[in-house]
Amino acid sequence: MADNSKPDFLQLIKRIGAYLSTKISKIFVTQDFRSVWAIAGFAVAVIFTYRALRTPNGSRRRQTKSQPPSPSTSGFNSHPNENSLPSEDLRAQSTTAGPIQPANLTLGQIVRQRLSDGRKVTCRLLGVILEETTPEELQIQATVKPSVLEVLIEITKYSDLYLMERVLDDESQEKVLMALENAGVFTFGGLVKDKVLFCSTENGRMSFVRQLEPDWHIDSDPEITSQLARFIRHQLHISMKTERIASNVYSSSSLEQFFMV
Repeated sequence: MADNSKPDFLQLIKRIGAYLSTKISKIFVTQDFRSVWAIAGFAVAVIFTYRALRTPNGSRRRQTKSQPPSPSTSGFNSHPNENSLPSEDLRAQSTTAGPIQPANLTLGQIVRQRLSDGRKVTCRLLGVILEETTPEELQIQATVKPSVLEVLIEITKYSDLYLMERVLDDESQEKVLMALENAGVFTFGGLVKDKVLFCSTENGRMSFVRQLEPDWHIDSDPEITSQLARFIRHQLHISMKTERIASNVYSSSSLEQFFMV
């Protein structure tokens, strides 16, 4: 109740008291005891009304429940740090910044970890598996990089690997298959000759990748890598340059370097 209404209410109580005094005097004169109960009930009603008018705010405060803290004041920040990077970007940064050999991990475990459980992998041959970098060189010879052999075998043990390359003639194709066989890829790994694919154009190689829909594709051609970025979940670009072609493309100077061998 507001302070300026208190005098009016007290004046009302005084008038009620005067009225009650007059009625009680008449009751004792006329001995009309039925009116006593009516007056008593009226007095009780006045008392409860007075108490209710004095304590509405207090009772309301007691019934108010405490509200849970808002997200902005609870100590938990619901918005991520604007400077934070997705886990894939962090992994890519660590790859381009330089390898760190994990402790107590075998090469096979590192391969599985790096491939993020990718079960299908496609990979070109020139500049990645082979020393040669152009189809013209394959007309003369094909040589498997010794440093990549161990990693390649581990990949074939874990993933469904397809190798592919553009060649200029059938003789080049035979040279590549012979080089892979002499290196022991077909003997010690899970790769078979039917999964070594050859084509006559770069578009044909890109078509192979699109049809196979791998989890990872490994390539040394930046143009092919860029065009496949929209369709392939992860790619590894083998190049001496560590520039990022796309957010889902990682860079490394060699295949074995990516796996920190």
